[in-house]
Amino acid sequence: MRMNMVSPPPTGLAGSSVVVTGGVGSVGRHIVRHLLAGGARRVRILDNDEGALFEMEQELRDDPRAEVYLCDVTDAREMRRTFAGMDYGFHLAALKHVPSCERSPFAALRTNIDGAEMVGRTAMEAGLKKVVFTSSDKAVNPTNVMGTSKLLGERLFTAMDALPGPGARTVFASTRFGNVLGSSGSVLPLFCDQIARGGPVTLTDARMTRFVMTMDEAAGLVIESLGHALGGEIFVTKMPVLRIADLARVMIRMLAPLHGYKPTEIELRETGPRPGEKLYEELSTEEEAERLCEAGDFLIVVPPGRATAPEAVDWPGLDAVPTRRVYHSSRETPLSEAGIEEMLLRPGVLPEDLRAGLAAPSRLAVA
Repeated sequence: MRMNMVSPPPTGLAGSSVVVTGGVGSVGRHIVRHLLAGGARRVRILDNDEGALFEMEQELRDDPRAEVYLCDVTDAREMRRTFAGMDYGFHLAALKHVPSCERSPFAALRTNIDGAEMVGRTAMEAGLKKVVFTSSDKAVNPTNVMGTSKLLGERLFTAMDALPGPGARTVFASTRFGNVLGSSGSVLPLFCDQIARGGPVTLTDARMTRFVMTMDEAAGLVIESLGHALGGEIFVTKMPVLRIADLARVMIRMLAPLHGYKPTEIELRETGPRPGEKLYEELSTEEEAERLCEAGDFLIVVPPGRATAPEAVDWPGLDAVPTRRVYHSSRETPLSEAGIEEMLLRPGVLPEDLRAGLAAPSRLAVA
C-alpha cells in the first residue's frame, strides 16, 4: 500500500503553467507546494476564500511563480481570465462536507456541478492540455447530496473527454480517494479539540470504517494521475482502512496526557449516524469491476466503451492488468492500533504542537 510518501513526488510539470482551483484548501495547498518544488514555471491559485488567499499570498510572497486570484469557479468571466495561458489544471474547488451539503443542497449543486462544468468549458476554450477532477469515495453508490454531486462531476469529466473538437483537445480525467487525515473539517481536528476539553469524544457509530490517507499522499495521487491520464479514466489509490472507533481510542491514548488527563477519564460516546452518512465507504463498484485495471498503487476505472486489456490501454510507466476487485472498506483488513499511531505521527497529520509533545517510543504497549 502507498503510505510512506515522505518527499514530494516528481510532478513531470517542470516548466509548465498550472492552474489550481480550490488552491487554498488543505489538499490544494499541498498540491501548490509540490508543483512549485517540482519546477513549475507558474502556478495560478484560485479560490473564493479571501482570508485564506491572503494568508497563502503572504506565505508565497517570495516566489514570483505563485499567482493568487480571488475567483469563484462558477464565474465565467473570471474563469476565462484566470485560465488564459495555462497548460494544465487541477480542479479541487468544491463543497466537501456531507452535513453542510445536506443542509444547503442548492449551494452544493451550484459549486460542485455547475463549477465542474465551468472548469471543463473554460479549459477547452483556453486550450489546456490536461485537467484532473478530484472526487471522493462518497461518489460511489452515493447516499447524500455531496457524494451524488461528486459522482456527476466524474461523469461530466469522462463525457467531456469524449467530446469531438478540432485539432488538439483537452484531456479530462478524475481521481477518487478517501478521507484525508488532518484536512479542514476532517474528524482529526474534532477529536483533538474534544480531547483537549476532557471529552467526551463523539463518534456516530463504532462499526464505521473509512479509507484514509495523508494530505501529502492525496496531493501526490492527484499530480501523478495527471501524468498518467490518457482521457476519461478515474484513478483510485489503494489506501488503508481504519475503524473510526479505533482512531478515537488511539488518539485518546496518545493525546489525553498532553492535556493533563488520564485516557480512562475521556469518555467515548456514540451519537448516531448523521443524515446521508454510511457505515462504510467504497472506492469501486461491481459495475466498474467489468472495466477495471490494477497498476501498482492504482486501480484505474476505464471509460465505458474502452477495452480493459493492458495491450489496448497502455498507460506510460504503468504495468496495468485487468482486475475485478471491488474496493469496500468493510471488506479490507483495518489498520492495527499501532499502525494508526504510526500514521498519526507523520508530518502534516496532527498539529505540530501536539506532534512535538509526543514521545517517539510507542505508548500503546504501556497505556
